Amino acid sequence: MSATPGFRNGRVRVLIVDDEPALTDVLSVAVEEAGRRACPALDGQSALKIARGCPPHAVVLDGMLPDLDGLQVLRRLRYENPKRPVLMLTARDALEHRLDGLRRSASGRARTDDSVRVLGDLVLSEETREVHRAGVPVQLTAKEFDLLGLMMSHPRQVLSKIQILDHVRSSSFDGGGNLVEVYISSLRRKIDRGRAPVIHTVRGLGYAIRPVEDAR
Repeated sequence: MSATPGFRNGRVRVLIVDDEPALTDVLSVAVEEAGRRACPALDGQSALKIARGCPPHAVVLDGMLPDLDGLQVLRRLRYENPKRPVLMLTARDALEHRLDGLRRSASGRARTDDSVRVLGDLVLSEETREVHRAGVPVQLTAKEFDLLGLMMSHPRQVLSKIQILDHVRSSSFDGGGNLVEVYISSLRRKIDRGRAPVIHTVRGLGYAIRPVEDAR
């Protein structure tokens, strides 16, 4: 009988994310005593780095972290593996906050709600008009932001120049296909420079945005 997928490389890995070292230590000891391998992290960025390098089978996640909000970390982890079990630790008692966590974690798609889109380590917020990659702010013009938002709302889908123009010309976009190429080139310099590319040209068809994991 073949091994269960994800369990071939040794013990079950549990990612423990909490900014309180004492609590992280206690949880790690409990996980190790249960025969699992504990992978502790004290902040969201460290947790995402660990998850990308050695994907955990389960996650214990604090809802309030010093860098990223716990829900941001949850959305990214859910995108990479929507079926991975996640236990949220939170002192927030508001029912709406708990429902918000469930709504945002239920989908593995790039578009997780009406205002935030997540594609691997790339995050775009319509509400704040901010873009981050691997936690680092990316400064975009209004036209670049509109184009990136369109692409992230259609992850992995090839968009032709005509489709791009039809969608964004009514907002802040003007010009023809050559201008699309200009803005795609500009986006690549800002989003992909020094990192694994997520924006791809599909020769003769158009452009697509894909998570780095698709290329592995």
